[in-house]
Amino acid sequence: MTIAGSDSGGGAGIEADLRTFAAHGVHGTVAITAVTAQSTTTVNAICALEAEMVASQVETVVSDLHLDATKTGMLARPATVLAVADLARRGMLPNLVVDPVLVSSTGYPLMEGDGARAYREQLIPSAHVLTPNLREAAVLLDLDAEEIRTLDEMRSAGEALRSLGVEWVVIKGGHYLPGSARDHRSPDVVIGPTATFEIDQPRVETRNDHGTGCSLSSAIAANLALGFETRQAIESANDFVHRAIESAAQWHLGEGHGPIDHLGWGEQER
Repeated sequence: MTIAGSDSGGGAGIEADLRTFAAHGVHGTVAITAVTAQSTTTVNAICALEAEMVASQVETVVSDLHLDATKTGMLARPATVLAVADLARRGMLPNLVVDPVLVSSTGYPLMEGDGARAYREQLIPSAHVLTPNLREAAVLLDLDAEEIRTLDEMRSAGEALRSLGVEWVVIKGGHYLPGSARDHRSPDVVIGPTATFEIDQPRVETRNDHGTGCSLSSAIAANLALGFETRQAIESANDFVHRAIESAAQWHLGEGHGPIDHLGWGEQER
């Protein structure tokens, strides 16, 4: 299941999540948290659903269908974060992967009020995997964005986030880590119960990177549903997103950051 917002441009959110689930051969269910007026260049408006409606979607699905894994994306409101945390504590959201969507890549706020506190105190302790980017990690830890700028600082931030109760943390550095573009690197740092390691993919020169974070967390959830061990689920998901970026590198969809190729269409054209 994906508990997330809808992207009217089709690049991120539940649209990206469902394509990722399909690419992994798992059936996807949804609980929509918000509707956005969004394109490849901007987010113009957000209409968030009430937390009760989000919870009702989840409860209705799990009353009929067995969930093997769950991911959260844009939750939009602190009340929704709290409602999802309650569902998790009640055992309704197995293998929970939390992508703490707080702000868009263009800087548009995607969370009302003090959502970071709700994440820290209520939802993160119930998560199995947490997948923040550098900006999100800084917000969750109440740090200035400039305080997470190196791989060592990423590791320290990951340990601090793990101390909140989550088992695994994946800090994504590809978009924002200084020097990564110059060095043609796209490093993530993974902190688990017994190991800390890096996943360092070659950087792909493309503007089509919209929805990469959504897709990574969805791929991790799909792999967990398929029975992968967590480290394998994370590494395989990272490979999936990298291939999808490569495959869509030359696409021209919209004037801004286009989607990635979840379904391998680019590979079929070669």
